[in-house]
Amino acid sequence: MAKTPFTLLAATMIAAAIPAIAQQTGQQPGAIDASRVIAGDYTTDSNHSQVAWAVNHYGFNLFHGLFGNPTGTLKIDPAKPSEAMVAIDIPLDKVVTTSAGLNEHLKKPDFFDVAQFPIATFRSTSVSASGTKARISGNLTIKGVTKPVVLDAQLSGAGVNPRNKKETVGFEATTTISRSDFGIVYGLPAVADRVDLRITVAFERVAS
Repeated sequence: MAKTPFTLLAATMIAAAIPAIAQQTGQQPGAIDASRVIAGDYTTDSNHSQVAWAVNHYGFNLFHGLFGNPTGTLKIDPAKPSEAMVAIDIPLDKVVTTSAGLNEHLKKPDFFDVAQFPIATFRSTSVSASGTKARISGNLTIKGVTKPVVLDAQLSGAGVNPRNKKETVGFEATTTISRSDFGIVYGLPAVADRVDLRITVAFERVAS
């Protein structure tokens, strides 16, 4: 079948979007290798960072949701991992589930009350690191309530982003919270108090 100008253009655009380094080596630009982490100040690549949550619904199944476009900073020196500092701001109005009606309900005072409390924040207070893993202690603030939490973090990749040439480092982290600790009690106990959080963040090094 002959290719139309449109399909040729589309194929050209797709090929151009594939990082040159992957085409040449067959490998991804990032790797789980702590030696590739460069010391410095970083900011989030918000378009490729997410905070996912899961809560048990009526005892039948886990229901999942997502917050997109978190912003934040990372200060890190691989030679002094315990001195690392991380700050994340989570825009609660970016909450997304598979239900449009629930998306809107979650923004109301029954849940996050985004009109009054648009942002949730995490600020680290200490870091204990070993190899590519770390336990990050800090304070999580939701709806004006601050509670201590510990994130179990794992380096998920480090290297140079071939698109913008920025040194990039990624982390995955997990923790569990009780939503009632933050005044979110709607639906208890049918909808569980326990909420599992999974955070995936890419940080880009700020040019010095």
